[in-house]
Amino acid sequence: MRCVIARYPFDLTKSGVLVAMAGVTPELITGESVTVGRRRYPVKQVGEVVTRQDRRDFSSGEVVRAMRRLGFTCHGLPEEAAPVSAGSASALQSASEMLGGPGPRDV
Repeated sequence: MRCVIARYPFDLTKSGVLVAMAGVTPELITGESVTVGRRRYPVKQVGEVVTRQDRRDFSSGEVVRAMRRLGFTCHGLPEEAAPVSAGSASALQSASEMLGGPGPRDV
């Protein structure tokens, strides 16, 4: 399959990605990820290995689109890295409430 990552065209295949990622140890996942074989990798790591480009040269969205088109399972942000919604309490507020102490506004 032909795809464009960081303005460069690549002919990627599912088997080619599997071969390229064989033996590569997954890094810590802090953002979007993709399951390749039995392992889950950060999309930027997969993009770097497959394209041989610096991961600063492409976005994770470009790699996610390519991996989905090839049939790989992509995952969003991990729960702990997901942004907190504006209506929910911050970690400091939650901890303060659990301890029964004053909140940040009561100080």
